[in-house]
Amino acid sequence: MNPHDLLLRPASCADLPALERIAASSVHGIGSLPQDPVKLRRRLEHAEQSFQSEDVASGEESYLFLLEHQGRVIGCSGIAASAGFHERFYSYRNEFMVHASRGLRVTRRMHTLHLCHDLTGSTLLTSFYIEPEFETTVAPELLSRARLLFIRRFADRFAGSRIAAEMPGVSDEHGHSPFWSAVGERFFKMSYPEAERVSEGRSKSLIADLMPRTPVYVGLLPPVAQMSIGQLHPVGELPFQILFREGFETDTYVDVFDAGPTVAAHLDQLQTVRSAQTLTAPALDGRAPLAVHGAASSSASSSSSSSSSLSGAWYLMAAGDRQAFRATLGQLDGEGAGASLGADAMHRLGLAAGDQVDIAPLQLADASQESCHEG
Repeated sequence: MNPHDLLLRPASCADLPALERIAASSVHGIGSLPQDPVKLRRRLEHAEQSFQSEDVASGEESYLFLLEHQGRVIGCSGIAASAGFHERFYSYRNEFMVHASRGLRVTRRMHTLHLCHDLTGSTLLTSFYIEPEFETTVAPELLSRARLLFIRRFADRFAGSRIAAEMPGVSDEHGHSPFWSAVGERFFKMSYPEAERVSEGRSKSLIADLMPRTPVYVGLLPPVAQMSIGQLHPVGELPFQILFREGFETDTYVDVFDAGPTVAAHLDQLQTVRSAQTLTAPALDGRAPLAVHGAASSSASSSSSSSSSLSGAWYLMAAGDRQAFRATLGQLDGEGAGASLGADAMHRLGLAAGDQVDIAPLQLADASQESCHEG
């Protein structure tokens, strides 16, 4: 696959057929796209309005992006500006309680789960999906990380600096979740897939309406439910690894439905954001050098293989206003201060001379480096 053939753009109502196909391909507990054309259209209308709105950001905005390969939609990813805008955003927080008996000279450290809304107001990364044939290419990196450049580029649209993402937990091909069966189903009297349909997504306030306010003692749960806490569904491994390499942290929170890990970080701690630069697109005549408007931090630059030379390195590139936002992968022509943005990247991003473009080094796991080669 040629990385130049990838382009990420905002979704619109015209993309309903592509989104229906994506929703139909997902499994129980994965993503936040319902297999319902009416609800999907509503999601697209909301995203379109979020991209187009010139009003002061309220936190209600929800952005949805589509990734194209040679013009064909192959994946999607999203951002919710403020988790729990209409209601509190619930998670289970991992904690340990110490119980001691002086008489028996026994001390026990007990793992507990506490229902909390610590992440309410955080920016939430959502709806990640990539077609299986592209999972081993560089496409998922662009699909996931371009969202961080969008947040950086339009920081005024996101009130909090904390970013979170819920990862899918353990469930079988029928949508059976051992954690939900041991905890949620006892209070809701409905299956895991049914609960997701009723709530139209995860971590809604209806969870808090029926769930106990007291801690859940993990040691009292069936062993299979205990083992599932914090564990990933196999299809969640790819997006999890991308976010983990970015700097997201785990272990504090798990999802209230299936106990999948919820990762969180502060925006300025993430590799893509720390290493990003804002540049000015040159005139194509003579390939004028790029003007740097925001240098990467020294700590981020030192971790990149491109810190001494821009030549040959691959970059995430993002440009445009919210409605015309575009992101792609590309290389810079030349080296050092003489580096310039080539005509191909400018064309794919819809850039003219003088436009601002954000770039960040594309840092991959060693095993993935081959996937960024052309061909």
